[in-house]
Amino acid sequence: MSAVSDDPLYRDPSLAQFYDTANRWGPDFDFCMKLAEGAHSALDLGCGTGELTAALAATRDVTGVDPAAAMLDIGRARPGGDKVEWIEGDARTVRLGQKYDLIVLTGHAFQVFLTEEDQRAALATIAAHLSPIGRFVFDTRNPGFLGQHDVRHSKVRQLEHVELGAIEASDESHYDETSGILSYENGYRVLSTGERFAGRSKILYTPRDKLAAMISDAGLTVDAWHGDWEGNPFQAQSREIIPVGRLA
Repeated sequence: MSAVSDDPLYRDPSLAQFYDTANRWGPDFDFCMKLAEGAHSALDLGCGTGELTAALAATRDVTGVDPAAAMLDIGRARPGGDKVEWIEGDARTVRLGQKYDLIVLTGHAFQVFLTEEDQRAALATIAAHLSPIGRFVFDTRNPGFLGQHDVRHSKVRQLEHVELGAIEASDESHYDETSGILSYENGYRVLSTGERFAGRSKILYTPRDKLAAMISDAGLTVDAWHGDWEGNPFQAQSREIIPVGRLA
């Protein structure tokens, strides 16, 4: 099992403060809230700043796990954060001694595992914590969709930070077609002061057939493969790979 890199985008508080500004509530969270109906407990692996985690905890027992203390600090402070059990831990190795009716791994967090060994370990964690009636869902970007684009990509957008005001967010990335690894840098410039923050990271793109085999090996089965968070069926050119399943 590989070591976890000291990823500043999530572990550095000066960068973690921009996460919610750049990643708003979207159809992925709506999908998970719908899936959670009837579930009495939920585990959010890679919960980040905990926006979805806190929402799930409004009517059920919820545990949020993330390796980045800076992100968990934001989660604890948000409205509803006091209802969540927050755990600083690694999704590949954490064992909580509990079973959950729903396990979610959103925000493409599955892609931070850069080796097959690490991916299999994360899937084993899901299997170890699912109740007999439990369901799981996670998302990973489809390499078939990515292949339609240039291997180098950059964009700039302006966002509004709740405390810092207008910020300029920039993203630069490079995709290695041989390894399936995308290296990227996220930068944030506070327009009122000119101060800039930036951090680099890597993520892995995995084809669906390989993912399906690993899921099966983990003792899990997929009930539906979606290609987006609107619930459309997966196709070869879908943007996302989103399996929804349970214990085999």
